Amino acid sequence: MALDPAEQHLRHVEKDVLIPKIMREKARERCSEQVQDFTKCCKDSGLLMVVKCRKENSALKECLTAYYNDPAFYEECKMEYLKEREEFRKTGIPTKKRLQKLPTSM
Repeated sequence: MALDPAEQHLRHVEKDVLIPKIMREKARERCSEQVQDFTKCCKDSGLLMVVKCRKENSALKECLTAYYNDPAFYEECKMEYLKEREEFRKTGIPTKKRLQKLPTSM
C-alpha cells in the first residue's frame, strides 16, 4: 500500500506528539531571551533556583504558553510537519539525514 505524499490526514501520534514537538522547539527558539534569562538565573542560584528564579520562570512559561495556545502557530507547525512528511514520502530520507548529507563543497 503506497502512501500519497500530498495526503493531508493526520494520525493520532502526529497530532498529539509530533506536531507538539515541533511547536515546543519553535516556541523555545522564539522565546530564546526568556530561556536565556531563566538558564542564567538557574546557573547563578544553584539549589535556591526554585525560590530565586520564579520571575524568570513565570516569564518563560507565559511566553511558551502564548505560542502553545495560538491556533495560527499550531497551523504553521502543522504545515511544516506535513511538508516534511510529504518530502519523506517522496524521497524516503528523513529531513535531518537529508540536510546532513548535502555536500559542503564541490
